[in-house]
Amino acid sequence: MHSTLISTSGLAAHLDDASWVVCDCRHDLADAESGRRAYAESHIPRARFVHLDEDLSAPKTGKNGRHPLPDPDKLVQRLGEMGIDGAKQVIAYDSSGGPYAARLWWMLRWLGHDAVAVLDGGWNAWAKAGNPVTAKFPAIQPAKFIARPRPGLARDAKTIADGMAKPAPLLVDARAPNRFRGESETLDPVAGHIPGAANRFFQLNLDANGSFKQPDALRQEFEAVIGAKAPSDVVHYCGSGVTACHNLLAMEAAGLSGSRLYPGSWSEWCSDPSRPVARGSVEQGPHS
Repeated sequence: MHSTLISTSGLAAHLDDASWVVCDCRHDLADAESGRRAYAESHIPRARFVHLDEDLSAPKTGKNGRHPLPDPDKLVQRLGEMGIDGAKQVIAYDSSGGPYAARLWWMLRWLGHDAVAVLDGGWNAWAKAGNPVTAKFPAIQPAKFIARPRPGLARDAKTIADGMAKPAPLLVDARAPNRFRGESETLDPVAGHIPGAANRFFQLNLDANGSFKQPDALRQEFEAVIGAKAPSDVVHYCGSGVTACHNLLAMEAAGLSGSRLYPGSWSEWCSDPSRPVARGSVEQGPHS
């Protein structure tokens, strides 16, 4: 079973394996249809397309973040439609270094399915290696996905806020440093971060080729961020619960297992003016 990352050669050896399901998660936050267009043009054989907004998120209310978790029952139905059941090995890929694929990876684990891995290097590495690609849509045999939910893998805003008054888990923010410090915010109405959070930009998990760094390197870098905290005392967040999954995946690949996700992330947190916000290295009170 592959449960974190898989190489392009590892996937290539199973392209005709009916017990493997490949999911194309390509997406662009600035162009929500770009992934679907790219998939229609060319994709890994037998891959089915998974849309971040339509399949991996619930409708936005203005208070639940930009990519709230979908209703579990609806997600279970969609996974079955894609031919995923408990016996399937799922492989997810994107063309952005892995954050969208990591979102599907985390959500399957959230529902109790561990046989899911992210294609290391994604679409770019697959194509560069000269592996097969196609524009043909696969014939999908629907399956019955049975969820075994693990609600403890997620933390909500109330849990995060309540933790500020007592020894709390370490929050790790996956956004770029300038967004973390509140110097530039292009996606959400309020700039800054949750007080007490550390910053680990998700792209630092990748090497110059766009693949994940070696486990030992990732472990050393994350241990520098989390210090004496156990992985189970770490909660990841980002802007909307997507790139945070990349950090969570990187920790798992490094052998630092058990960290959690705050799916609502900054976009949910900052939607409530009563919640505190920090900018730069100075923590501030409730924002206006």
